[in-house]
Amino acid sequence: MKDRTTTWCKICGVKSLEDALAAARAGADAIGFNFFEASPRYLDPKGAAEVCAKLQNGHPEVERIGLFVNATPKSVEQTLKQVSLSLLQFHGEESSEYCKQFQFPYIKVLGVTATTDIKGIAGSYTDAWGLILDTHDPKLKGGTGRAFDWDLWPDDIDGRLILAGGLDPSNVVKAVAQTQPFGVDVAGGVENGQKGVKDHAKMTSFIEKAKYG
Repeated sequence: MKDRTTTWCKICGVKSLEDALAAARAGADAIGFNFFEASPRYLDPKGAAEVCAKLQNGHPEVERIGLFVNATPKSVEQTLKQVSLSLLQFHGEESSEYCKQFQFPYIKVLGVTATTDIKGIAGSYTDAWGLILDTHDPKLKGGTGRAFDWDLWPDDIDGRLILAGGLDPSNVVKAVAQTQPFGVDVAGGVENGQKGVKDHAKMTSFIEKAKYG
């Protein structure tokens, strides 16, 4: 299922209001806030609440996504009380039962290797808003800057499949042409060399190329 005429674009790991607004102005469909404390792109809920409030007011069409990795349900619920999110993203070993307990639309991330049963795992998350296929890394949990083998991309899954892992303005056109995803998700590929600090020109270029080739 691909229910858009252009590729859905998510800019992840945003840490500042300036970068969030620049992403929105560039045409991002979603902005991700990383609540995994071990990540260099971590943003505390207080900071995220301020950014999301501004986004919701000025760019209500942009999804505000909170990224969690094996978080306790209590910590997710506390973040939801503080931050005006529109989607949750789970990047760990969370089960479908865990993901849907918050009664909130969610995205599940699947780490891909040559032996991953993508279709089988996807079948466990049929109620997910979308599925992100990303490069598998048991420690980094995303943001690796490495692409997986796009030949592993499945063409027999009925759902919103989002491509992540090693994407940047130089390869996103090829990636979209080869995999035909619902959307793409980028973090490091649009940064200025410092994790969590976005390069506004790169974001604009990435989004334009992802959407229009």
